[in-house]
Amino acid sequence: MCAVKRCLFILLLCAWLAPAQAHKPSDSYLSLTIHGQRIEGQWDIALRDLDFAIGLDGNGDGALTWDEIRARHAAIAAYALRRLQVAGDQGTCPLQAVEQLIDHHTDGAYSVLRFQATCPGGTLANLHIGYTLFADLDPQHKGLLKINSDGTTQTAIFDPDSPRQTISLAAPDRLAQFGAYVKHGIWHIWIGYDHILFLLSLLLPAVLLPGLREQQQGLKAAFLDVLKVVTAFTLAHSITLSLASLSVVSLPSRWVESAIAASVILAALNNLLPLFQGKRPVAAFAFGLIHGFGFASVLRDLGLPQGSLLASLLGFNVGVEIGQLAIVAAFLPVAWLLRKTWLYRQVLTVGSLAIALVACVWLVERIADIKLISA
Repeated sequence: MCAVKRCLFILLLCAWLAPAQAHKPSDSYLSLTIHGQRIEGQWDIALRDLDFAIGLDGNGDGALTWDEIRARHAAIAAYALRRLQVAGDQGTCPLQAVEQLIDHHTDGAYSVLRFQATCPGGTLANLHIGYTLFADLDPQHKGLLKINSDGTTQTAIFDPDSPRQTISLAAPDRLAQFGAYVKHGIWHIWIGYDHILFLLSLLLPAVLLPGLREQQQGLKAAFLDVLKVVTAFTLAHSITLSLASLSVVSLPSRWVESAIAASVILAALNNLLPLFQGKRPVAAFAFGLIHGFGFASVLRDLGLPQGSLLASLLGFNVGVEIGQLAIVAAFLPVAWLLRKTWLYRQVLTVGSLAIALVACVWLVERIADIKLISA
């Protein structure tokens, strides 16, 4: 009966985790360059997202060719530009597609839509932008905007909850830009299921005495244990997040994502076998270096200049830490209250096994570039 319960528990956890995303979430990259009242734009949109929205795979073989994409250029431009509105203070700036190309970002191939617009009136002081791309299909989609005007670069982030924003070209709001990336960092960690499962796997034993699963350590000792793990993870991923975002170090995305999946496997198995028992902060630091490269893909793909990148990097990192601390704050009290129960022992053992199994599937997906359970 006990074995049956364990199997059911594993199946339930796997079913709950099955929709988890194994790759970078949906983002598009919108760049606007202002010349007086004229706008030149470039919009990088993931081909996988466009294929889902309007269908690009003409023969249905699962592989997109240049001929298939080129045959849908008019449909791509029409679909995208209907979901982007740009206006100055004097009225709407009609958008016209100029050309379409293909480029590769850290998470795959993107359609590059270049367009232009001329706004009524004189030199633009403000831009009023409406962004609704994939709003009806993906509530987690983000549009990352970069605006270049008179040698100044500004950024903004659009999502279904904030589809319309006004950007002042004359007086940039740096605080608002910083806040947008703080929010983006929080969101990024909360939907990064692999990062969350890695952290939780390391934290699960925190309320138990080292090597003695039937005994529990005090709340203060548990808090200090959690603090060591979280601090080590934070320090490590902050280092590589900065290095990768500033293009000091660059690693192939598939290698990074595969290594992150492997780190989840090892962290979960450590709760079943003494792989690095007593050295979880060291493991958190070592694997945190890898996770930092995963966080960096968002900022690196945006292509910001050094000055703007530093502010966005700081805001994004602050957001990641806030999101991470929120997870810890929710976890520790619950773990402490349940530490003496049969349920907690099952979560520690059977739950860790389920996490390891799901991460194994992620690892296969990322190495082979296929989808098995990922959304």
